[in-house]
Amino acid sequence: MSMIGKFLGPLIKKGELTLVHADGAKETFGTPSDGFPDVTLRLTDNKVIRDVLLDPRLGAAEAFMDGRLVLEQGDIMDLIQLARSNKPWERGGVLKETSPQKKILDAVISKFDQINGLGRSKDNVAHHYDLGNDLYRLFLDEDLQYTCAYYPRENMTLEEAQLEKKAHVAAKLALSPGQRVVDIGCGWGGLALYLNKVADVDVLGITLSEEQLAVAVERAEKAGVSDRVKFELIDYRDLAERDAGQFDRIVSVGMFEAVGTPQFKTFFRCCANLMKDDGVMLLHTIGRFGRPGKTDAFTRKYIFPGGYIPALSETLAASEHYRLMVTDIETLRLHYAKTLREWYKRTVANKDAIIALYDERFFRMWTFYLAGATAAFESGGMCNYQIQFSRNRRTLPLSRDYMGEVEKKLLG
Repeated sequence: MSMIGKFLGPLIKKGELTLVHADGAKETFGTPSDGFPDVTLRLTDNKVIRDVLLDPRLGAAEAFMDGRLVLEQGDIMDLIQLARSNKPWERGGVLKETSPQKKILDAVISKFDQINGLGRSKDNVAHHYDLGNDLYRLFLDEDLQYTCAYYPRENMTLEEAQLEKKAHVAAKLALSPGQRVVDIGCGWGGLALYLNKVADVDVLGITLSEEQLAVAVERAEKAGVSDRVKFELIDYRDLAERDAGQFDRIVSVGMFEAVGTPQFKTFFRCCANLMKDDGVMLLHTIGRFGRPGKTDAFTRKYIFPGGYIPALSETLAASEHYRLMVTDIETLRLHYAKTLREWYKRTVANKDAIIALYDERFFRMWTFYLAGATAAFESGGMCNYQIQFSRNRRTLPLSRDYMGEVEKKLLG
């Protein structure tokens, strides 16, 4: 058995992986099983094995991106699903304590990469979100929602699920006409425009992406609401200094992952200061089921430099310093997996257009990213959290029934 075979043998038990080496030799791992894909993988040179063994995720990603790791049966979604689903997060068994050395190493790597000062934060955002709006239009829904959709029913379209998500968020904000809302990390403006339309509120959307800002401003002008829905290129830290105590509500969807653990306390302090004394905030973020961890090398290098997926424990611990009461928490388990599968499907369907915008290596990188993320939500330790905060225990209704009632009204 080859060196990589010794690595893959214990990993692949269900589903079948056939590995074709550069010299034509074949190895097969696992057995065909219902619900698990069968994949044939060809290596074009012997260096691939070394690269994968040194860093399985980054090595496999770069070999795939460079065309040195070739899928002959199945696609990259099948390959990553096969590996991940054989070792799911909720696999059971006897649990062991993590070694002190690994805890320290993970913490050092994680914190060093997340020192997101004002200048670095903008650069990190540009790395991902300023790739060009044409790319995102090829795989997102019509409203350009680049965050987890909400699937309360089976057989929903992506567009339906994203509308459900916006209504779900709006209901938890408990909005009243005339209130001022700040959307931290507003993307292309879809949520801000939605909140203004359904709740008659004034919204300020802030972003560090120049590409997103241009589209958001144009959309508000086209809708004739630019006097009530405004967008600005500004960091949340600068906004907190300028507009302290000016907002009834804060919403942040899919931005907290870019904050970085060294800035968690700063983020919540700024949010608390932005809110009025009876303010309410909804934070929607990707999270981890378990303890704090670190960002993998592929994601740090190619996708979200400076990004970090927070554990619920460290998120809440950071918020506790600034008199923010946690009034509701919801864990969205498989909703992002469904969202990502649809993004992947649309990305593959638009392969030629994406290659024309960039090149084939970029296309392979993007599909690896989407496939890996899907597997993380289906079998790994990733989920989404929606955490509601309030600065006053009397602001919100005492029963959470109001959320369902408002959501039903918005979608009715």
